[in-house]
Amino acid sequence: MIEFQNVSFSYGDNPVVENLSFSIKKGETVGLIGANGAGKSTIMKLMLGLICGRGEIKVDGLPVCRENLPEIRKKIGFVLQDSDNQMFMPTVYEDMIFGPRNYGLSKEETDKRVDEILRQLGLESLKHRHNHKISGGEKRMAAIATILAMEPEMILMDEPSTALDPVNRRTVINTINRLPQTKLIASHDLDMILDTCQRVILLSHGAIAADGDAETILRDKALLEANRMELPFCLQGWKKGE
Repeated sequence: MIEFQNVSFSYGDNPVVENLSFSIKKGETVGLIGANGAGKSTIMKLMLGLICGRGEIKVDGLPVCRENLPEIRKKIGFVLQDSDNQMFMPTVYEDMIFGPRNYGLSKEETDKRVDEILRQLGLESLKHRHNHKISGGEKRMAAIATILAMEPEMILMDEPSTALDPVNRRTVINTINRLPQTKLIASHDLDMILDTCQRVILLSHGAIAADGDAETILRDKALLEANRMELPFCLQGWKKGE
């Protein structure tokens, strides 16, 4: 579904990813982890053609290039790290119908899809709320609902648990686990990655420090600490009073 071959990208004189190669198969759920500045968000932007680097990137067999971007962007839904950059219509409902309607889905089918997604996420009360009048956590949930309404073949999520309370965080985890799409999740929330991903790619200074079974990597205290990370909280063995 996704293939990177010797991909590099720099912001000015600052290299962010260097000679990066990996692939993601259809149906995989992959966690993308690493310290700040490791290149997680950059990789997602490269996939969507929002920025251009060196090397070759393919999405479902299509090279990421200007002429293929419309088709590629139909295949990929991107949950941005900052929901304010994603929610641009007056209400949650209008944001959710914008993409499907523009891709030719009927109003009846779109409304049916919207209602089902809002029900699954427990967000029925947000349907006609104005985006500027909902909380940060509610906006994060609404942004996820907006992408699900597109029914993309692959979903990219950049820090999807940011600003969520425990109940909504668990709802997002359960939703991710139910989705059949290929998923790439970039997050510092390693407990969520452990709950949702079978595979993890650990980035360090724009290179892959580890790529493999999620539980194996996320239990490797020495590996994580060497790359400026810590074990997931659920694996740290804290005891009350310590």
